[in-house]
Amino acid sequence: MSSWTDREILAWLDEQLSVERMAAFEAELRQNDSLRTKVSNVIRYRDQGGNSVGEIWQRGKLSCPTRTELGAWVLGALTDEVAEYIQFHLHTIGCRMCQANLSDLEEQSIQAADAPIRRRRFFESSAGLLREHADSGEFLSEGP
Repeated sequence: MSSWTDREILAWLDEQLSVERMAAFEAELRQNDSLRTKVSNVIRYRDQGGNSVGEIWQRGKLSCPTRTELGAWVLGALTDEVAEYIQFHLHTIGCRMCQANLSDLEEQSIQAADAPIRRRRFFESSAGLLREHADSGEFLSEGP
């Protein structure tokens, strides 16, 4: 018999387990017929609309910070209390959805930091092309 609880199976289905727990679960799932049966039963129960407070809370991701809050956390613009909660949520709880959101936000902030450099290079290359065309008189000719 499997030691995995229904709550852990639901967390696995929602990709809310840590990477290590996901790997352990999936390894056991490949080998254990009774666990596959249990997963099938949990999926069937969930599809019938389990509506406990915990299930609603988990499905709605009500404990997850918003993307705006995560962005403010990256910028260090939150109160200590909220920043501590987000730190706890990301690193202690290990919410994979929020970790993915955070990774995306960090990538966007790096790209945003590079934008002025790209914009300057684009302008410099465009200005050079415009100068060449102006020197050749290409822009001075009348159109059809």
